[in-house]
Amino acid sequence: MIRIGNASGFYGDRFTAWREMLDGGELDVLTGDYLAELTMLILARDRLRDSDLGYAKTFLRQLETCLGTALDRGVRIVTNAGGLNPAGLATAIEKLANRLGLPARIGYVEGDTIQRPDALSANAYLGAFGIAACLDAAADVVVTGRVTDASLVVGPAIARYGWGRDDLDELAGATVAGHLVECGAQVTGGNFSFFTELPDGGHRPGFPIVEVHSDGSSVVTKHPGTGGAVTVETVTAQLLYEIGGPSYLGPDVVTRLDTVALHPDGPDRVRVSGVRGTPPPPTLKVGVNNLGGFRNSMTFVLCGLHIEAKAALVRGQIEEAVGADGLEFTLARTDHEDAADTEAASALLHVHLRDGDKTRAGRAFSAAAVELALASYPGCTLTTVPGDATPYGVFTADTVPQDAVAHIAVLPGGERVPIAPPIRTAPTVQDEPASGSEVAVDGPTRRGALGEVVGARSGDKGGDANLGVWARSDTGYAWLRTWLSVDRLAELLPETASLSVRRYELPNLRAVNFVIEGLLGAGVAASTRFDPQAKALGELLRARIVDLPKGTP
Repeated sequence: MIRIGNASGFYGDRFTAWREMLDGGELDVLTGDYLAELTMLILARDRLRDSDLGYAKTFLRQLETCLGTALDRGVRIVTNAGGLNPAGLATAIEKLANRLGLPARIGYVEGDTIQRPDALSANAYLGAFGIAACLDAAADVVVTGRVTDASLVVGPAIARYGWGRDDLDELAGATVAGHLVECGAQVTGGNFSFFTELPDGGHRPGFPIVEVHSDGSSVVTKHPGTGGAVTVETVTAQLLYEIGGPSYLGPDVVTRLDTVALHPDGPDRVRVSGVRGTPPPPTLKVGVNNLGGFRNSMTFVLCGLHIEAKAALVRGQIEEAVGADGLEFTLARTDHEDAADTEAASALLHVHLRDGDKTRAGRAFSAAAVELALASYPGCTLTTVPGDATPYGVFTADTVPQDAVAHIAVLPGGERVPIAPPIRTAPTVQDEPASGSEVAVDGPTRRGALGEVVGARSGDKGGDANLGVWARSDTGYAWLRTWLSVDRLAELLPETASLSVRRYELPNLRAVNFVIEGLLGAGVAASTRFDPQAKALGELLRARIVDLPKGTP
């Protein structure tokens, strides 16, 4: 097997994780994932200020603390921290290695940039074979731009086992392994619904490792003595994160998530097997970031009586001052009746303004809000100070043909090796959603929080949100799959009622997954939703009080 660890799940993850993973035990490869849709926008803005930037600068500082250790121990490093400028990061690493007196061989992958003159950035999601080519050429460090997150694991597995384009089941199995560790500690107990059951209460989960075998099966684990836990449920939670239907599309393979089998394999070990793959689509996903305009926000505190009337007064005053276009008002009823202190008696009125005019969205708006301090509702106060508008980005996704992208592996010696697209592809077929039968509970029930019997994990994909819900037992799933329909979800989460919702069943995981289209508007960077990345959507659902079947674990 090849033992692959992960030391970063996003740009801003635990700084010391690279050192912890290298010092914690045996590894063959250590990966780091830095790229989310929002991150690409941040890096695009960096590169506008300085054309030499566009990569995750934090990774370079992390590498300085541990490059020597990785080389001494023969641990190869693979990361997408190259962002919009993998060649620039590769050059910076070479300079770092020379300064440290270390003989590091650096390879990188490029070709993901798509020319869109009207966009801040446009990048195709490349596959894993460019990474494998760099590793085959004895690279100690491989840097990429926008590849799929799972490719950071699939590439080293290809290099170890010599898989080809037609080894679809093996590629699919490694894709699942990559998806499980791509978000770092989320698979070892981070953000876990039942965190109070973890040995350390979820205090400091360790980072994950996958042991990938030649048939594509794997074992998820972590270094001994680290926090958190690896269980079938922590693995299930991460497997449900940011997915759609059972067909998990990728540039190298379509992975069938309804074939994944999870089994305990000892303490903090879960075996992943049975994964099947089918030919990839003829196109690559392209993530596009554009400047959407400018935004600003002010928050009013409304205390005591007549909360709705106070909010209406503010709305009228703000609209009269700056005009109604682009304004959005959200009243959070955090107030409690007959409260004994100000905070408990107060609601929050969030006022957002988005506009193409930076001046209108800037001080003209925030000053107008502050000017109401002595001329509005009784007890008027704000939690925000007047400030200028900030630009926001809009994320969209489209596709390009696989053979339209020049996927290039730049080997440590400088040789540029073209990576051919897959020979065999298959048209994308949309998975058929399952609406659910909305069967009433048969038998005695009790009132309780839904989260007493199910776990959930939610997240963002552009302007859509995914919400995966799993049961803790076979009897629990038999109830869940017939009870939690799209219509029932709309009752429990009213903000989804007007949106298109696709529902998929994954019996092998005892789970149902919902894709809620448009919940996040134009994407994370543009969303004014209180939970802009839908990270808490699953916990909101679990907190709803419903009729639970008695005796269901």
